[in-house]
Amino acid sequence: MRTMSNRVAILGASGYTGLELIRLLLRHPEVVLTALGTRQEENPHVAEVHPQLTGQLDLRLEPLTPKQLAQRADTVFCCLPHAASAEAVAQLRELDLDVIDLSADYRLRDKDVYEQWYGVTHPDADRLPDAVYGLPELYRAQIKAAHLVANPGCYPTSAILALYPLLKAGLISPAGINIDSKSGVSGGGRTPKPVFHYPECNESLMAYGVGTHRHMPEIDQFLTEAAGEPVEVLFTPHLVPMDRGILSTCYATPIGDATTETLMAALREAYADEPFVDVVDAPPTTKHVAYTNRCHVTARVVRGRALVISAIDNLIKGASGAAVQNFNLMNGFKETTALV
Repeated sequence: MRTMSNRVAILGASGYTGLELIRLLLRHPEVVLTALGTRQEENPHVAEVHPQLTGQLDLRLEPLTPKQLAQRADTVFCCLPHAASAEAVAQLRELDLDVIDLSADYRLRDKDVYEQWYGVTHPDADRLPDAVYGLPELYRAQIKAAHLVANPGCYPTSAILALYPLLKAGLISPAGINIDSKSGVSGGGRTPKPVFHYPECNESLMAYGVGTHRHMPEIDQFLTEAAGEPVEVLFTPHLVPMDRGILSTCYATPIGDATTETLMAALREAYADEPFVDVVDAPPTTKHVAYTNRCHVTARVVRGRALVISAIDNLIKGASGAAVQNFNLMNGFKETTALV
C-alpha cells in the first residue's frame, strides 16, 4: 500500500463541484485542505466565493502553479473545464502528484472519439492508458492502485449503474437502448448561461444536446464493455427547474423470459455489497438521494419492455462524492469516510 497522504488541493474551487468537495473534505478526518486553485487573477477568500463556508476554512483561492501545488499537496482534485484540465493534469502527474480529474479529459479511452465529440486536440493523449475510470462499483481494484482517476460524468453514472449489471447478465438487449435523463440546473455549472437563468428555466422543461450530448460516447463505452458487443444508446438529457438531482429512465428490450423479478434479482446480486447503491422496490425520486453519495435503482418489465430507473444527486454521486469515494480507495481509507 502506498504511503497515506492527506494534504489535499482543489483546482477550480470556485464552482459547484468545488464547493461540494470542500464541504465533504472538511469532515474527512484524514484530510487537511492546503490549497484552493483558481484561474482568476484575484485572490478572494473562500468565504467570499462560497459564503456557506464562512468560519469553516481560512484559505484563499489562488492562481497556483503545478510546482506550488507539489509543495503543498499530495493529491489534487481537478475541477477545470475539459482540455484545460488535461493541460494541468499532465504537469501535476509529472510532479508525481495523485490526481482525481472531474473533467471529461480522461474518461474516453480513444483519443479520436474524444477529439470528435469535444472538438479539441487532446492535450495529454499519451496518458489515457494510465487513467482509471472512477466508478468504484466497476473498477474498485484498479482505483486502489491508481494515481490518475477519471471521475465519471453525472449522467453516465446514473445510466451505467442502472444498465451495466443487466447487460452483463444477458437480461436485456444491447440494441435499441433509450435513456431519458432529467437533471437539475446545477448540472450546467456556475458560469451563467441564458438557458439557466430563472425566467428561462423556471416552470419549464426542455430537452437539450439532442443527439449531440458529450456524455453519450462515455455511456456507450462502458455499456459496450458490459454487453461484450457494441452498444450505441439514444441518450436525451432534459433540464428540470430544480437545483440538483438526476433521474434516468432507461428503456431496453428484455431477452428471453426476463421478468421484473429476474431484473431486480440481478440488480440486487450486483449491488449486494455496494455501500452506495440501493436497489429499491418503489420508483426512486431525486429527493430521496439529495445531498448523498447514493444511487437508488429499480427495474420493471412492462408490455414487453424493460424499464430501469435510477436517481442520484448530480453534484455528489455524480461528481464530488464519487471523487471523495475514489480518493478514499486510492489512499487506503475506509471507502465511506466523509460520505453518506
